Amino acid sequence: MRRRLRAALMAGVLTTAGLTTVAATAPPTPLPRTPVGRPVAAQDWSVALIDSTMARYTPSTIGGWSYPVGLYLYGQYLTYKRTHDARYLTYIKSYVDRFVSSDGSISQSFNSLDSMQAGRLLTILHHETGQDRYRKAALKIRSRLNTYPRTSDGGFWHADTSSRAHQLWSDGVYMVNPFLVEYGKEFGDTTYANDEAAKQLYVYGNHLQVANGLLKHAYDESKTASWADPATGLAPEHWCRAVGWYAMAIVNVLDAIPVDHPRRPQLVGIFRRLAAGLEKSQDQATGRWFQVIDKGGRSDNWTETSCSSMFTYALSRGAQQGYLDPHYASVAQRGYQGVLARISVGSDGRTNLTDISIGTNVGDYAYYIARDRATNDFHGLGAFLIMNEQLAAHPLRTR
Repeated sequence: MRRRLRAALMAGVLTTAGLTTVAATAPPTPLPRTPVGRPVAAQDWSVALIDSTMARYTPSTIGGWSYPVGLYLYGQYLTYKRTHDARYLTYIKSYVDRFVSSDGSISQSFNSLDSMQAGRLLTILHHETGQDRYRKAALKIRSRLNTYPRTSDGGFWHADTSSRAHQLWSDGVYMVNPFLVEYGKEFGDTTYANDEAAKQLYVYGNHLQVANGLLKHAYDESKTASWADPATGLAPEHWCRAVGWYAMAIVNVLDAIPVDHPRRPQLVGIFRRLAAGLEKSQDQATGRWFQVIDKGGRSDNWTETSCSSMFTYALSRGAQQGYLDPHYASVAQRGYQGVLARISVGSDGRTNLTDISIGTNVGDYAYYIARDRATNDFHGLGAFLIMNEQLAAHPLRTR
């Protein structure tokens, strides 16, 4: 892949001027004409979604350095690896180069786990181009972890601010740990990276997972947050995307750490209990999962697309890798069909992915249910691509 990208560089594909011009002026790739709002059969939905998104945004207008954009672009990279469409990697590089100078400096303080997620793109670009500036930028995240605040048992705080002090959010494990294991592999730091990532998944899971196998959204060691149970420090609800982040992260870390890693049995145990809880709470009518996972019987609850994509990916990959019983591939297939019911082609020939919860803090049931249900939000687009590359692009993985 590195040779392919270097050939593109020689051909001038990745020149700064060309990047913005290509993304800004290229029309959307024509998609099959279908009735508005109707799913398309046998569609390469990853390609259709990416081409639609690239037509809507240039690398300069897609947004700032953030985890939702980072998630989406990671999904775009997975599709690039399958299709070898150089436009997809060109776009990612142009986005990242807005923030990383030629000397490797990056104007991010990395004082929250959320700010670290897009660091995966730095490791990817170093792998693809060999340019040392991406290593230097990624090293800033790795070095920040040396001084990053932790709970008494070593869990990274969600952010280094007074409002997030002593708090572990299920979301946070995905924001740093997939980056960490990928950083370790790319730059020869696997001993620290694998041990730290496995420890973080265990510490978070140990605090957040309850008897039904699901994880609460957050835990406050100080038990002083407005949402924290005074006895347990736990948030009141199982918010679906928070649990989805954890499900994807535990798969990524299990895929990375050695088979004889001492924490592997602990992580597999957490994952299996979580999978059982997800199977029990899956909506039988749609195959998706509810915004508040365990309260699908309430009339105002609704099935959410990003977490349904995340769970579908994690259960499929878990069954494929042997972390879970093989029957979870069928659970994932039901989830996959449910998510596909939420994507369609609009009258403009571009894809629309619906019922995606916007970004969310920790709250109560009424708070989660009232969150806006967005279309084409990057949380959903990125999760969809990760799911689709697992299930559709490699169909043997679901058999």
